[in-house]
Amino acid sequence: MHSPTAPTADDIHALAIATVEALPDPLCDLAKQVAIRVDEFASQDMLTDMGIEDPFELTGLYDGIPLTEKSSFDQPMQPDTVWLFRRAIMDEWIARGDVTLAELVAHVTVHEFAHHFGWSDDDIAAVDRWWE
Repeated sequence: MHSPTAPTADDIHALAIATVEALPDPLCDLAKQVAIRVDEFASQDMLTDMGIEDPFELTGLYDGIPLTEKSSFDQPMQPDTVWLFRRAIMDEWIARGDVTLAELVAHVTVHEFAHHFGWSDDDIAAVDRWWE
């Protein structure tokens, strides 16, 4: 009997890219300037910075300077990056059981890009009732 295989990091990355490409202009063009990385879990440094102990609690993270705070004087050491954490996303997807993987990846991706665009968590929650 053939058992299904779990989506790979490349599968998650492809879903995130499709989400970015579906954003309306000019958000799409701005989002394409941000790197998208998929790792199994957030690094210990990321978890510590966020005050999170359980790596399954963090599905994504924006690492960079929001557009609303950028200055021509900024000299970034690395590109702005949206991180997606495959194992945490998979765990939530299985636990929810009521959304497709593409829907969940799109939600996490858009949430992290909203931080890039300068939205706070409260701003995002005002328009995105996903977690209710």
